[in-house]
Amino acid sequence: MFIFRNNNRTLPGKNGLPALHRLVGRLPLLVAGLCCLVGTACNSSRPLARRSPSRQVYSIKDSTLLEQRADSLFYSAERSKILGDYRTAITQFSDYLRLRRNNPTAYYELARLFIEVRNPGYALGFARKAVSLDASNKWFQITLADAFGVNAQFDSAAAVYGRLATRYPDNDEYLYNKGMFLAKADKSEEALVVFDSLEVKVGLIEELAFQKQRLYLKLNRMEDAAAEVHKLINQNPDDVRYYLILGDIYNSNDRTEEATAIYKEVLQRDPSNPRALIALSGFAKKEGKLDQYWAYLTRAFANPDYNIDEKVAYVYPYLQMQGVDSGKLKEGLQLAQLVIEAHPEEAKAYALQADMYSQAGMLDSALVDYNKAVSLDSTRFTVWYQLMWIYSRKDDSNNLLKVSSIVTERFPKEFMGHYFKGVANFLLQNYPASIDALNIALQTGNGNGDKNTRADVYSLLGDAYHATGQHQLSDSSYDRALALKPDDALVLNNFSYYLSLRGEQLSKAESMSKRSLELEPGSTNFMDTYAWILFRMARYEQAREWMEKALQSQEARENPNMLEHYGDILFNLHEVDKALEYWQLAKQKGANSVGLARKIAEKRYILATERE
Repeated sequence: MFIFRNNNRTLPGKNGLPALHRLVGRLPLLVAGLCCLVGTACNSSRPLARRSPSRQVYSIKDSTLLEQRADSLFYSAERSKILGDYRTAITQFSDYLRLRRNNPTAYYELARLFIEVRNPGYALGFARKAVSLDASNKWFQITLADAFGVNAQFDSAAAVYGRLATRYPDNDEYLYNKGMFLAKADKSEEALVVFDSLEVKVGLIEELAFQKQRLYLKLNRMEDAAAEVHKLINQNPDDVRYYLILGDIYNSNDRTEEATAIYKEVLQRDPSNPRALIALSGFAKKEGKLDQYWAYLTRAFANPDYNIDEKVAYVYPYLQMQGVDSGKLKEGLQLAQLVIEAHPEEAKAYALQADMYSQAGMLDSALVDYNKAVSLDSTRFTVWYQLMWIYSRKDDSNNLLKVSSIVTERFPKEFMGHYFKGVANFLLQNYPASIDALNIALQTGNGNGDKNTRADVYSLLGDAYHATGQHQLSDSSYDRALALKPDDALVLNNFSYYLSLRGEQLSKAESMSKRSLELEPGSTNFMDTYAWILFRMARYEQAREWMEKALQSQEARENPNMLEHYGDILFNLHEVDKALEYWQLAKQKGANSVGLARKIAEKRYILATERE
């Protein structure tokens, strides 16, 4: 079969073998030296590296030595090129040009090398120089066309191939390349003329027909595009690919009736063809024939030859549609199950169904499929992340620690693995381990999470440092968290509460607690904190107002700590009997601290210094 191709070529000598002195070419001169040889190449935005001061080029007067030196440079450059060391080859070819300044082959070799290293400006300059020294060499001309191409000068590339096609009429590739570059230059009509003339020479060839079909579509000549595909169908009526292409042409031009007939023709030849089934399902859906739509669709999804990535892409919109149409969850899960049945060993099939469950809040079902997915393919961090996220939502600290420990080993540069490991250890009261994991998270090199997540890390570090009695580090972590997220009400509350417990920076604590209440005015926990800070500042009446406001909530009246705080406030307002009543109520609700027992026994407020 005739196949068009455009491969990179090396230049043959006169008899098909490399002709040493005619072929030799090389180069490194400095950038200035290159520009002297080829002025146009100096416009490149990518200059060559400067010559090391230790490299010197000596003047060689002896012609024999000069020939030997030139030959040595040539062979070295060719060897470097074969080994893929293009930069060294460029240097060696340019050194050769200092000795043989007018050898066109050296410029040709340099042009090809600069195409390889993606420096189009220099490539074009050296290609032009090669052709200016020897315009008869077809390899130089081909390289010039390639250089025009990488510089997006498609008209010029087409012109070069046009001249080659005239000079070498038996080489059909030149005419094909001319047409291709004309197409790239948006000269579709001219490209079609070239392809028509080529078809006259070589006959009907699939690649040519496809190129013409694309050009006709670009020109909005749909009937002509369809005619090209019809020619292929007439030549090979058993190839369903052609029918599918024809159906797609009709479909994209809203010719539904013709497209439907073509796709049904495909199913007669290939009953499980997924492209035809998906297209027909779309038509049925538009017509409101939902039974047909679903029948075609499920037949396509049951086909294991239907690419799983295409199936996944089809199902994913169901994730977004669940929120507005509950029926989409059922459909999406049915399709996801068909994907699993057709691809039982594909991790992404289970991950797809797990995503559906997770989006719907069916976390236990999602966990089953995510775990199956990682058992089949443990290299996907996103699936591991989903596992950690669900375990954190379910407050399953043991499994969260287990999974996050695996993740930090497999993906040590992933911030979220270390973060979740820190969370799990904190919840399990493994505070030193939590501190280690969270600090590693902050040091990871993949972006350290977004601003809000980093703030959460510092906040949790503040809690962990507080739990281990490292108050200076705790305060510093909270300050960093608030620097990133100044209005994080929870951090404002916790930081201010811990300061009040220590009786330190009470003015700062009062300000932060007040701000947390401005952000969440209905929080009884925040009211309790604010009342406690006011109590520590000896502002007992204000403390009483805020504590009573909190105790209006049934939840607060069941909280032993809040009840004990209220008793402390009442005692300092000299309401001893009422204070004793609330201390006893706090004990009944579960408070069992030594300090509380002494308060009840001695009927007085026990200072923190007395409890120690």
